[in-house]
Parts: sequence; structure tokens; C-alpha cells
Amino acid sequence: MSTVTLSNPTIWADFKEITKHRLSVSVVFSSLAGYLLGIFDWNDFSWITLALLSIGGYCMVGASNTYNQIIEKDLDALMQRTKNRPIPTNRISTNKAFWLANFLTLTGIVLLYLVNAKTAMFGAISIFMYTSLYTPLKTVTPLAVFVGAFPGAIPFMLGWVAATGHFGLEAGTLFIIQFFWQFPHFWAIGWFLHDDYQKAGFKMLPTNQRDQSTTLQIILYTIWLIIASVLPALYPYFKISSRLYLTEVSAGIVLLLGIWLLYHGFKLYQLKTEKQARKLMLVSVLYITLIQIIYVADKFLR
Repeated sequence: MSTVTLSNPTIWADFKEITKHRLSVSVVFSSLAGYLLGIFDWNDFSWITLALLSIGGYCMVGASNTYNQIIEKDLDALMQRTKNRPIPTNRISTNKAFWLANFLTLTGIVLLYLVNAKTAMFGAISIFMYTSLYTPLKTVTPLAVFVGAFPGAIPFMLGWVAATGHFGLEAGTLFIIQFFWQFPHFWAIGWFLHDDYQKAGFKMLPTNQRDQSTTLQIILYTIWLIIASVLPALYPYFKISSRLYLTEVSAGIVLLLGIWLLYHGFKLYQLKTEKQARKLMLVSVLYITLIQIIYVADKFLR
């Protein structure tokens, strides 16, 4: 009598892993926050647009991650963190993964195009930059993180473009916030996974070393992030007309969150330990999530 081994990975589990489910969901969350910021009021809210943006956004991110794992399948097999992914373990063949990535790309572009053409364009740019530029550069130069920060910064502003059909000061501000956030976040990851990344030849730290220069750059980019995060509150003082606005109270909360993130950056400068790098990474995730919630709450509760 045959038995079913429940411990074997399911198709759904492999799909979630190859599309990096948690990362994809967090990206979709950023896009939805941008969408809510972009609508004039609740009368402009559309469940259909929200659904298209959510599913289309997940497909685009999932496609990027799938292409990434196809390209890096041999390198993934070398690292402890990634050696059990579906492609290195042959649970999913490279050919099937390729067709899945193509399907997700086409589906994502079509769904985002149904929102508007600019949203689809930025989604396509994101896939291209992540797959064709960031992924191959990871084994060549530490500047890969800088290049990868561009597609990584698109989701927050993508929601605004989905809501308005325009890219301007407001969308640019949301882009800049998530752009600067990439550096303390991914350099923290690069720090505590440095030994694993070395096995595959990935250059994920600015000096490719866990040294003082890396921590100083983390601090510098965190400062730029803090400034970018409070920009909407400063626009009225410079008589800049903008639909993206932040009250002084909310700006104060965002500033305190930035100081909290900066504190953990300084702690990494002092301690230079993997444990502190993990703390910095977790704080960075909480930071970007909380400020997006604060931005949306500030708009609809003031």
C-alpha cells in the first residue's frame, strides 16, 4: 500500500518560493499604499484598479524573481540560504521556470496596462532592470546594489501612477524615499549573509567587506532617507505645490522612526556584528512599512 509523503513540497509551495512570495507581497503592499496616496478621495477609489494593480504587481515581481533564480541557479546551489530552492533541487526544471516567468511577465504587463499605459511601462522597466542589469552585476561589482535600487524603488510610486496616470513631483518623491531605503536594508542583509554570498561570488557590500566604510555608507544613506521621508511636510515652506502632503505631527513621527533606524545604523558601526545587522534589517522593514501606513493615515484622517 502506497502512502503520500506530506513532507514533499507542493506545487503551491514551490510557486511561492520561486516567486519569493513574502517579498512580492511586501512590494504589492508598497504599490497599494502609493495608490491610496494618489487618489483624490474615497470617491475615486476603485476595487477593480486595486485588484489589477495587486495581481499585476505580484506577477511582475514574481517574474523578476523567477528569471533571477533561472540565471543564478548554479550559484544558488552553492549557498546555504538558497540551495534548497526549486530549481537547484530540480523540483522545477529550468524550462518550466522560464515559461512560468514569461507567463507572469505577459500577464503582469497586460493587467497593469488595463490600469494605464504608464503603469505597465514602469512595471516592464522594473523587470528589465532587475533581470538584465542588477542580477548579472551582482558577481561583478558592488554597484549592483545601486543599480538594483532603481527597480526596487518603483513599487511605491507605481501605485501613484496607477491612480493618477502621471509621473511628477509626488511620484518622484515616493520613488526617492524607497530608493534611499534600499541601501541600509540590503547592506544589512549583505552584512549578515556575507559569508554565504562569498561562496557564490556575490559582491553585495559597498567595499565587499564588513568594514567601517560600509557602516559609514549605511549611516549616510539612512540620513538621506530621513530627509526624503519628510520632504512632503517641507514643500509648503518652499511654496512648492504638491498633492502629496504630510502634516507636522505625522512628519514628526516619521522623523522619530528615521532616528530609530539611524540609531541601529550607528550600533552596527560600533559593534560590526551579524546580530546587529539582522536587527538593522528588521528595523528597516518596519520603518518602510510604518511610514507608508503613516502617509496613508495622515491623508485620510486629517
